[in-house]
Parts: sequence; structure tokens; C-alpha cells
Amino acid sequence: MSMEQTRYSRLANITKMINMKLDLREVLEQVTTAISEEIVKCDSVGIYLPQKDGTFRGYVGKPEVINGWTLNMHIIDTEIDLLAKEVIETKKTIYIPDTSKDNRPDPRAVEGFHIKSLLVLPISFEQELFGLVFLFDYGIPMNLTEEEIQTVEAYVNMAAVAIQNANNLAYKEHLINEKQLLLDVTRDLSMCSSLQESLDKCFFYLEKVLDNKNIGVHLLDPLAEKNIKPAKLSKDSDWTEENWLKTHNKIKIDESNDAVMQEVFETKKAILIPNVFEDDRPNHEVCRNFGINGLVMFPLISMGEILGQISIVNLEKKPFYYSEAQLQLAQSIVDTTASALSNLLYMEKQEIIIEERTSEVREKNKELERVVAELQQLSREKELILNSAGEGIFGLDLDRNITFCNPAGAHMLGYETEKELIGKSVDIIMSGCETEDKIMVSPFLNTNFNSYKVFFRKDNSNFPVEYVTSLIKEGDKVVGEVVTFKDITQRKQLEEKIKYHAYFDSLTDLPNRILLLDRLTQGLKSAKVNGEKLAVLYLDLDRFKLVNDSLGHSYGDLLLQNVAKRLSACVPEDATVSRQGGDEFTICLPNIKCENDILKVINCINDSFSKPFNLIDHEIYIKTSIGISLFPENGETTETLIKNADTAMYKSKETPGTSYHFFSEGMDTRTFESIQLENDLYKALERDELIIFYQPQINYKTNRIKGVEALLRWNHRKHGMIAPDKFIPIAEETGLIVPIGEWVLREACKQLKEWHNQGCPLISVSVNLSVHQFEQNDLFAIVKNVLKETDLSPEYLQLELTENLIVKNTEVTLKTMTQLQGLGVNLAIDDFGTGYSSLGYLKNLPISTLKIDKSFVQEMLTDDAAAITNTIITLAQNLKLEVIAEGVETKEQADYLLAQNCHLMQGYFFSKPMKSGEIMKKYFK
Repeated sequence: MSMEQTRYSRLANITKMINMKLDLREVLEQVTTAISEEIVKCDSVGIYLPQKDGTFRGYVGKPEVINGWTLNMHIIDTEIDLLAKEVIETKKTIYIPDTSKDNRPDPRAVEGFHIKSLLVLPISFEQELFGLVFLFDYGIPMNLTEEEIQTVEAYVNMAAVAIQNANNLAYKEHLINEKQLLLDVTRDLSMCSSLQESLDKCFFYLEKVLDNKNIGVHLLDPLAEKNIKPAKLSKDSDWTEENWLKTHNKIKIDESNDAVMQEVFETKKAILIPNVFEDDRPNHEVCRNFGINGLVMFPLISMGEILGQISIVNLEKKPFYYSEAQLQLAQSIVDTTASALSNLLYMEKQEIIIEERTSEVREKNKELERVVAELQQLSREKELILNSAGEGIFGLDLDRNITFCNPAGAHMLGYETEKELIGKSVDIIMSGCETEDKIMVSPFLNTNFNSYKVFFRKDNSNFPVEYVTSLIKEGDKVVGEVVTFKDITQRKQLEEKIKYHAYFDSLTDLPNRILLLDRLTQGLKSAKVNGEKLAVLYLDLDRFKLVNDSLGHSYGDLLLQNVAKRLSACVPEDATVSRQGGDEFTICLPNIKCENDILKVINCINDSFSKPFNLIDHEIYIKTSIGISLFPENGETTETLIKNADTAMYKSKETPGTSYHFFSEGMDTRTFESIQLENDLYKALERDELIIFYQPQINYKTNRIKGVEALLRWNHRKHGMIAPDKFIPIAEETGLIVPIGEWVLREACKQLKEWHNQGCPLISVSVNLSVHQFEQNDLFAIVKNVLKETDLSPEYLQLELTENLIVKNTEVTLKTMTQLQGLGVNLAIDDFGTGYSSLGYLKNLPISTLKIDKSFVQEMLTDDAAAITNTIITLAQNLKLEVIAEGVETKEQADYLLAQNCHLMQGYFFSKPMKSGEIMKKYFK
């Protein structure tokens, strides 16, 4: 087998190992082995990976031990090793055949190992550096050829792919673990029955996420809501709860003397302060008393109301820092805790109120007993004094007839005067009618406790009451009883409201996450017993954030309410539609007989969402992405089914419009990174993150610049330059390409006019148009206004259209193209030869230029590609059109094109895309 065949075999084997997702170390060991066996003149091969402190440490290599040191003992310090530093900065391979003539390598290593020659390569992919590869000798120069260096680079590229795959896998596993953690938090908190238990669960998960056990919570007093007080300290804290509370009593802490707490409550956002004494907001006296050096404070918010705050503090001198991802995950735990606490605090508040009212009734009952005893001594008629009481009071004799009733009682029972009740049976109050057969034993007799019952009014309507009974005695003989009652309708309504908020979403009236978990758990139990199937559908609204951002949250809330109604109308009676929060919904479909039962619901949802949502004065089309998991195929627990449906939903997100996917093993979840990228793109324009690069278009025959093509780039404030193929599809999908495209057009025309005003050659600028831009009715007006604003002559603007754009809507497209040509603007067909245009109508289009796609240029020196290229050039000449070749990278390609009478070219052979200042320096000096 030849050397080249061996190399291809090794590369294929390493690729196979990467795709099999084997251990990263095993793959990289294969890479180093391949390099060392391929470059036999090399004495040592080592792969070094980056560390948190900025150095690079040995990971795998051959030999594993050098001068008694194992590879992982070798550290590359870029402050000393200037060669490594240059490779890191340029991300380019550097070969030093003679170290004695170059001072960049680490002199300690050169002297210690007698290194005569050295090759250093970056392990990188898409401008991201993953590590370094070192090849060197022990005294005999390697004398590497260019072919050998390229061979090493091929293996290093395999290493880059392996490391990137390992990083991606680790990141996805991290995301899945975060989602599982949030599911665990929701499950555990839903089962907590007390405030203390809920806070302990919260502390457990916060300590797990933030690796800090010094956590405390302050809550608003349920009865005096403006008074905040310490409520609970983590049991694993370095403080004791006794000392913690004692220090709080010594220094009263509230919003008035703690600016951090005040800001958290006002903004409802978490605040991280790494060093409290370098920040004016914290109360420095409080921090000194507690020994606090740094803190992060989270607001406890439920349904927009502040419940209190949770603080995690640093008691050590070492730096205190958390990443944005850690803080977001911690805030999610705190938000989930707040929902659980809200219900418990509300119940606690009502129990306190009820206990106070009950105590009042008991006290009044005792008072009544004393009054009754006095009245018995005076006269039976004196009992009417009770009429002054605010509660309802009536008396009964042993025959269960009403002997008296106070005005308040008569009014509550719907009678104009108390006389209407005197002499009537108590059954008229107890059951709504007066029975003929009178039972001698009263239902109240011999009782002296609080009860809950329904009393009937005169019109036979009923209401809930709380009552207390007292016996009426003459000496030792019982002669009747007094019943004191109170209308508790408002309290019962309050209890129902508490129950509602515990289990239902207040915005949509749908079951919330807690009730869904309960119903899903019951549904699974039934399905397991009866051998039935069950389905979980996870739905997410596409581009919901755009509605909130553009129209406001009130419109977003109205949209969610309408979505809830449409979803509820699409499911059978035994199904449960639940709102998970935000724009996410879950549907539980029990007793599934076949897949068609699920498709029937999905088709109904698709039909429903095909109609616009009318939001007051706005009409909006919204699509939804649906993920489906099945019991028992995709899981046997509530958490697993919801998680797998969520995973399938993210797969649906990859398809534009309303779509659905059933969960399958190995299905990838969409990362938070891609979601965040879409969100950041909305703000890229206002943050001035978008920039334009210009690639020169050269007349190779005269070697002069003829024009430039404007190319959009995104310099993200955190992630740096983002490749166009990553964000342009997002812009197209979301419609952002329209405002971004208009911005590019305006900026490019403005820049060209500046060059003309500075006396530069009168070159032209080419700007690409997307399908979405061309579909705008006002494209012609926009181009006309931009030319007017920038004072640029239309002849210097060239707009580039793709073939498929022209084919999509010929009549509309031709009309717009004709308008633009009439304005004096030049039109070009970009990437010509890759689309589906008909040469028959090409001659009828008002175009001035054809651009040969770079795929033909790069393969041009082969027979087939050459024939296509020559045909395009000949076609352009016959139609009297200019022709520009894109992607010219070598002199051979340029010379061939010139020989075919194609003079205009652009590509890396002439220049990469550059900023406007670089164009000025290179071409307009």
C-alpha cells in the first residue's frame, strides 16, 4: 500500500472513531501515533490543551516520558514561548527549520532537549482554538517538506473535529442536566407541604448549582407586608441560625438601610457584587458584622408580587464570581421556589386570619354565655338585648322552634323583620322548608364547638356559615339553646381562590405545572394497570418574543389566552391542556388507541393555527412547534415523558412553520446557544454590532479595481466574529433580513459616496438582495430614497439577485426589476448556473451582469466545469452582458478566465473581504 493510501486509511479510521464518539484521549492518541509514524524524522509529538490560567498543558503524545517528565508535567507559558504565542494569535502553522536562527521558541526547551527544528500547529476550527501540536527533534533537524507539513495539518484537523465534538457533547449533556435539575426542583417543591420544607429544598439545589452553602432568605411578613424579616438559614451554613438571627436583631435590616435590597425589589432582577466594600450600594456595617465579602441577591417573585429575597454570600477572602449561566439557572430555581412559597404563604396568612376570627367568635361566645346567665336571672324577655350583636343570633326551645332572632340574623337570612321567624321550626333555616314531624332532639343540643354548615334564606338560596351553640339553662335544667352564626361566604370564596392559584395558571385558566404533574401521574398509574398508551405533547410558540417586543406584554398575554382557547378546543374531554410558563404548553392525551388519535389532535391544532389571531387592532399569524413522547415507548415517568417531548419539540423548531416530531432515541436537543443567538440578532443593529466588509472586483486585464461587493459581518459583543452562514439563515427565517438588508444598502451607498467625494476612482458597489427584501412592496421606494439620502448616482449601484429569486415570481419580479433599471440601477444575477432559471427568458430580463458561481471557478480546470464556465462567458457576451467570476483563488484560474475573455474577477487571489479603511489604504492611495 502506498504512503498516500496509508494516510487516507488512517484519516478514515480516525474519522470513524470520532463519529463513534469514543473517548477523546483515545482519538488524540491515534492522531499522535499517525503523525509520528508518518513523519519518521520527528523525535517527539505532543498535543497540548488550554488551561484556565492561560497556559497549555501536555495531554497526549509520543514518547510519554521525556527526560524523566511525563507529558502532563509539560507546561507551555505563552509569556516565555513567543512561538506558541504567535501561533495562538495568528492560528497559523509555523515551521522553524533552524532554532539557532530564531528567538521565538522557549529557550529553556531548546537548550534542554537540544532542539534543532520545530513545527507548531494550532488545533482550530472556525477561528476557535482548541489546543497546540508540537513536533521537534532531539539534535538532528527534521528537515520537513511542505507535503509532510500538510500531512500533519490533515491529522491536526481531525484532532480539532474530535475536540469540538467532545466539547459539543459535554455542552449538550450539561444542558440536559440543567433541564433535569429544573424538573427535579419542580417535582420536589410540588410535594412540599410547609414553608421550611420548601426553603430547605431550594437551598439544596442552590448549593448544588452555586457550590456555596451560605444561603439565607428574608420574607415579607404575611400580615404586615411592608415589614421584611429573616426567615430561614441554610442548615449547612458557616453561621448558626441563632447567631444569624441575633445579629439581625442587633442591626435592623430592611429596604430603608439596604440599597441592594431596594434595587432588587424595584428592578425585580438579581444583583451580583463580587466585593461589597468596593461598591457603594451594600450596607458596609451589616457586611462587617456578618463577615460578608461578596454577595448575590435574588428576588423572590410570584405573579408579579415580591415575597422577599434570597442571598448567597462569600465569607472568604478569595474572589467571588458566578457565570451568567449559573445565575440564570439559580434564578430559575428561585422562581420555582417563589411559586411554591406563594401558595404556602397565602395559606399561612389565611390560617392566621381564620384563627384570629375563630378566637374572636369563641370570646364572643363566652361573653354570650355570661349574658345568657344574667338574662336567665332577670327575665326571658331580656334576651332581646342580644339583638345588638353584629353576628346572627337566634334561640330555640326544646321543640326546635325559633323563640327569638336578632336583626342581624334576620337580615342575613333574608327576612325583613325578626318577627317573621318567631315560632317557626329551625328546619326552615337548616333545610329550606318546615317539616310537619318535629324531632324533639335538636341538632345543636349538647354541642359547644365551631362547625361549618349551609343555612337557607327566605328565598331558599343558601350560604355557608360558621356557628357556635350555647345551652340555655334554668338551674340544672336545659330549656333551649342559643345559636350564634356568621356568614363566611367571602372566606369560602377566598379559600377557593387560594386553591385556584395553587393549581391553575391565572392568565389562561389552564392547569399549571403542578396540576399537570398530578394528572399525568394519575394517568400513568391507570395506563400501567389497564395496559393503555398515553401521549405527552410539548408545544412552543414560534417568534413569541417578537410579539412581546414589538407590541408589548399586554398583547402577548392576549395572544396566550387565545392560544389556550384554541388548544382546549382541539383535545378530547379526558385530555389536559396545561401552560408550563412563558409561551410553552403541554397536552396530556390519555387512553391512546393508535397514532391516529394523536394526529387528529395535531391536525386540529395545525388548522386552528393557520388562521390569524386578532389582537385588538392587530392581526398576527403564529406557528407552533410540537414534540411528542409516548408511554411506555419513550418513558415510564412524568419527568422522562415531559423531557423527551421537550427534546422532540426542539427538533420541530428546526423546521419553519407549524410542525411536529415524535421523540426518537438519539434525537438532539437544540442548544440554548442557538436560541440566544436569535435573541441577540434582534439587538445587533441597535448595538452597532453589524459591520460591512468590502471585497474588491478587479479588472485582471488592466489590474485595476472596478468595484467592490458589500458583505455583511456580525461582530458579536461576547462571541466575536460570527460566520454569515450561522446568522444569515436566522435573519431570513425571522424576517430580520429586511431591516438588516436596508441598513446594508444605506451604509454601502454612504461609504461609496464618501470615497467618491475624497477623489477616489468612480468605482461601483454591489449589494445582495434577499428573497424577503424583493417581496416587499416598497423595495423600489427604499432604493430610491437611499440613493437620494446618500446623493449617490444610480449608475454606481449594482443590486445582486439569485436565479431562484427570479424564478419564484416572474411577473412581480420583472416589474420591480424594470422599475429599478428605469431608476438607473444596474442588476446582476449572482451565483449564476446554480439555480433553475430558463435561458429562454434570460434575454428578456433587464440585467447588466452575470456572476459565475465560485463552485465552477474552483473546478474550472476540469473538463466538465470548464465547459460550463465557457458557456456562461459566451452566453454573457452574446447577450452583451458583463461577466464577473467569483472565488478566484489561484493565478492559474485567473489566467484561464482571462484567456476566455472574462476580465472581471474577485476572490482571495486578489484580496479577502476588508474593512473600508483597508480598501482605502490598499487601492486609493
